[in-house]
Amino acid sequence: MNAGKTFIVGDVHGCLDMLKRLIDEIEWNPSDDGLIFIGDYIDRGKDPKGVVDFILKLKEDSLLVQCLIGNHEQMFLDYLSDIDPQGFLLNGGLPTLRSYKEVRRNDRDPLVPSSHLEFFSSLLPMIELEQYYIVHAGFRPDIRIEDQDLVDMIWIRDGFIYSDYDFGKLVIFGHTPFNDPMIMENKIGIDTGAVYGNCLTCLELPEKKFHSVRP
Repeated sequence: MNAGKTFIVGDVHGCLDMLKRLIDEIEWNPSDDGLIFIGDYIDRGKDPKGVVDFILKLKEDSLLVQCLIGNHEQMFLDYLSDIDPQGFLLNGGLPTLRSYKEVRRNDRDPLVPSSHLEFFSSLLPMIELEQYYIVHAGFRPDIRIEDQDLVDMIWIRDGFIYSDYDFGKLVIFGHTPFNDPMIMENKIGIDTGAVYGNCLTCLELPEKKFHSVRP
């Protein structure tokens, strides 16, 4: 992907202040270092729209920023298209709606700016690096990577987490929060529950070094 380092950021969930402090701490070089977000930018936290604005600015500054889709972005898309309005609201979506409504000039304007809709629609299901797979939630064991279903990639928990299946590369994932990064022979989990009062975590490659900030 690039000749420099690669930084992978865990689930942000609207925690804009923590995200800004984390980016400052890791000393990311936009010209040389990859920056990957693992999904779940919105919902539950105070400023979901602000998080997306901030990531879009990072993407303007660097071609080395890549963003995965999380289950919360998929639920938001399903809400906006009226496929499943209740699922989004029942899973922490109200703070996201509030953050968009607060900055809308009048009720005739679209709830979500076109740049944000394009962002949500462009999110990747997974990223493959030379030695790693990066995915929001995980993979279904015993299924080839190319045959994995998006529902599993953004929703799976126990079936993936408690499996020692060798996917051929180390899998880096978020979605399921842990108090500290979860490290196993076949996977690394980097969702450390930022929105629940714990840390926002970033994994630096190739050193496998963890960076984190607290609320």
